[in-house]
Amino acid sequence: MRSGRALMFLAAIAASHPAVAHEDHVHSSSLPWTADPWILVPLGLSAILYGCGSLRLPVRSLASRRAVVRRTLIFWSGWLVLAGALVSPLHWLGEQLFTVHMIEHELVMAVSAPLIVLARPPAVLLWGFPRTIRRRTGQALANKTVRRTWTFLSSGTVATLVHGMAIWAWHAPVLFDAAVESVPLHRLQHLCFFASAILFWWSVIWKTNRGLAAWHLFLTMLHMSILGALIALSPNVLYGLQTRASEDWGLLPLEDQQMAGLVMWVPAGVIYAVVALVLAALWIRDSGKGGAGGTRIIAR
Repeated sequence: MRSGRALMFLAAIAASHPAVAHEDHVHSSSLPWTADPWILVPLGLSAILYGCGSLRLPVRSLASRRAVVRRTLIFWSGWLVLAGALVSPLHWLGEQLFTVHMIEHELVMAVSAPLIVLARPPAVLLWGFPRTIRRRTGQALANKTVRRTWTFLSSGTVATLVHGMAIWAWHAPVLFDAAVESVPLHRLQHLCFFASAILFWWSVIWKTNRGLAAWHLFLTMLHMSILGALIALSPNVLYGLQTRASEDWGLLPLEDQQMAGLVMWVPAGVIYAVVALVLAALWIRDSGKGGAGGTRIIAR
């Protein structure tokens, strides 16, 4: 990849030159925010529920209050990353450039999802509902069928397979380009990425033995790196629709595809690898102390 074109790419984003969106309309220099109610409503509802739940959730001890504050900060960090990826101009730029689209996906799966999972928000969100709805929802979640289904889906192997299948399926060129063309498919793509990532990170952080969790993270890093390498090293343009506006931003379609593959290959892989190393280190430490090798990595 020639460095000159990469610099032109960065300069184009910084200068916000006109670009062609997937509707083939030319936009002005201002970068639009996304006003999709299918994105804004769930984000807004989750924010309201968490805010109300934080005020209602009974906290007794000082240590519990500190833990709640930590989790609250972690949750809002994850929420802001998710909102920034899906609502800010980054989302619009992702429709123009494959590289930015890949950055958006990695923010959703590898940054926002683990932060939200680390905050363990279900109890707080539940307390955000009115009392009647809260009780009925709690009863539904306590149902044996629901609990068994969740136990099965959130097991390490199943969660890793589901997350991996979502990543590989949606990055198939035909399906990925179809999502660029279709708004409903694009929404479904993001939902699959986020939901499978939540399932995966919940499994490796809270349910699976740290040693096994590190293994599942390593496997995920490995197959994502392979997919990223296949995209980056392909001699041909695989994603024709996604890269069709690349030249308006100073990149050839193949260069845009190469940079997108590198984003998945290196930065995203590093995140999974670092977490895997942390969990492996904690597992070794706990094993040396005769511990059970649990999965808690923050004070409760």
